[in-house]
Amino acid sequence: MAYSYQPEAITQYFDEFGVREWERLVRTPADEVSLHVHTHYLQKYIAPQQLVLEIGAGAGRFTQILAGLGAHIVVADISNVQLELNQKYSSEFGFSKAIRDWQQLDICDLSQFEANSFDAVVAYGGPFSYVLDKRDMALTECNRVLKPNGLLLLGVMSLWGTVHGFLEGVLSISPEINQKITITGDLTPETFPERRNSFMHLFRANELLEWLGNAGLTILDKSASNCLSLTWNESLKAVRDEPEKWNELLRMELEASADDGCLNLGTHIIAVARKGASA
Repeated sequence: MAYSYQPEAITQYFDEFGVREWERLVRTPADEVSLHVHTHYLQKYIAPQQLVLEIGAGAGRFTQILAGLGAHIVVADISNVQLELNQKYSSEFGFSKAIRDWQQLDICDLSQFEANSFDAVVAYGGPFSYVLDKRDMALTECNRVLKPNGLLLLGVMSLWGTVHGFLEGVLSISPEINQKITITGDLTPETFPERRNSFMHLFRANELLEWLGNAGLTILDKSASNCLSLTWNESLKAVRDEPEKWNELLRMELEASADDGCLNLGTHIIAVARKGASA
């Protein structure tokens, strides 16, 4: 029997992950580049006064950015520990006034929200990867709560980007297991018996875009999260201290990551999609 999404396991994983979720996108220069790319699309598409559902919000790194853009935010996460951290950091760093509510919920069940409620749904960090076989249900729920012409901004884990970023570790796994993972895109007990938690699906870019299109969404933008900088952390430490070089890297990263030939080369694949006017 194929492994199915187990929400309690993901809840436990992020409860235990704790404060590392707040630190995750500023730990290294390459992580900072990824944060910059994700932020670019929030800045491009989120307008002041919009009502945004941020699902899988974690400790609040993107919540803080959304607040800075003038959005009104409903923060949601499957982990109560992450919600408590989100409340803590929003108070500590002064962005709590932008938050309408914090709710513990599963992306597959947004039934507490009425249809056509939100101007945008932000699902960065991979919640659609974690729900495995329930991803259609999750996408249907996000689409339902969006207003007509509303926007879905999402990030999923990348199959080839993961290989790109962690090639040494990937090659330490037996070819038989690697081939199961690359054929299916799944990290589950069936494909990777040694893995103990955070089971997920790793997407190819074409797979993601086709899936969104089949749901009736119009793709407005697509990008890798960090294709140029992903494996250059040691070199980037010096670049980070030279503003001219660092800003040039960020400029190139945004352009390269949005190129069709680079969509599969970052740790995540980002997409911005619009719901139809009459949906």
